[in-house]
Amino acid sequence: MAGAAVALQQHLLCFQKQRRWLPNTTHFTKSLKTRRIRLTSASSSSSQSSETDTQTPESCVNLGLSLFSKGRVKDALSQFETALSLDPNPIEAQAALYNKACCHAYRGEGKRAADALRTALQEYNLKFSTILNDPDLASFRATPEFKELQEEARLGGEDIGYSFRRDLKLISEVQAPFRGVRRFFYVAFSAAAGISTFFTIPRLIGAVKGGDDAPDIWETSGNAAINIGGIIVLVALFFWDNKKEEEQLAQISRDETLSRLPLRLSTNRIVELVQLRDTSRPVILAGRKESVSAAIQKAERFRTELINRGVLLIPVIWGEDRRPPMERKGFGLTPKAATTLPSIGDDFEKRTQSITAKSRLKSEVRFKAEIVSPDEWERWIRDQQKSEGVNTEEDVYIILRLDGRVRRSGKGMPDWQQIAKELPPLEALLSKLER
Repeated sequence: MAGAAVALQQHLLCFQKQRRWLPNTTHFTKSLKTRRIRLTSASSSSSQSSETDTQTPESCVNLGLSLFSKGRVKDALSQFETALSLDPNPIEAQAALYNKACCHAYRGEGKRAADALRTALQEYNLKFSTILNDPDLASFRATPEFKELQEEARLGGEDIGYSFRRDLKLISEVQAPFRGVRRFFYVAFSAAAGISTFFTIPRLIGAVKGGDDAPDIWETSGNAAINIGGIIVLVALFFWDNKKEEEQLAQISRDETLSRLPLRLSTNRIVELVQLRDTSRPVILAGRKESVSAAIQKAERFRTELINRGVLLIPVIWGEDRRPPMERKGFGLTPKAATTLPSIGDDFEKRTQSITAKSRLKSEVRFKAEIVSPDEWERWIRDQQKSEGVNTEEDVYIILRLDGRVRRSGKGMPDWQQIAKELPPLEALLSKLER
């Protein structure tokens, strides 16, 4: 449930960490055993504290996690609020606030969830990537409150912290490694032009006044004009570069959100787009039902060529009723039931590092997948349309690279014959360079 809180203090959040499905039965049994011991310890602490009429932030968080796992969200929320009222240390406060936000998100209270997360980000160094990665917050990520919170985190500031913006800037520097060098020269040349202008202006004034020792007015005015023009151009380039960086940061933020969107494969496994990196090139078809259906039918004519190129069709039909959103893991489920849930999240990312696991996933990826959490998908697509100046009601397609970034997009539906010619086969050298 709360990945970052787990990393900060495992004994506080041990239950929620072990809620995730793991593929290795032996590992899961061991984890389950550890979880039971830890929960027993927490229950014992709760019993002892009830006997002595004492409560601690840690015991309240542990009890809240236990109640939350049983589906008693209201009672769990009460425990997390109690923990916050007992003068918790920073780690306990972060855990309580984050899990409190998860409770609010589960109850559909987006504003309260955003307020709790904002406080955790601002005062207790919560990593924004945790909010992006946690499947229990999938419903919250489809709300306007999340979009507002994400925009605040992208811009950074005292009210929200700088950790997310710092992470985005690191990625930006990798994608545009010479931006810092350019800015250095902008500032250096602007300073040089400014110093030159500082000495040229008095000479220009003297040239205007005239006299025996007065410099040539045309030469002096020309030098002043060059210096001032240089300053204007360099400052404009500096601000233009800043604007491009902000646009790039916004795109990186959208790419990160895109990578966490869930979908259902033909084998009924639920995965996130990030888990399909290196194995497929998702093609998102968004629009009216008639347009999307027609595009899928046309794609069938080139099925073999497109499959060889790793194309995975992801239809998104505006406003169509679909099956319920992705199952919430651990909410009132027995440990046995939790083990049978589809894999999703950080644990699966670790497993896909092995060649065997990647091959197994590749064999499950077919020609078409079904989206999960359609509100999240539609919100991301409409944000992407706005960023490119496209009417949000138009049909669009978006082709992703093997590394998960947007390759290209366009209005209407794609020309499959052209795409089959444009994309190299998965085993080709160009595809390997794209990974």
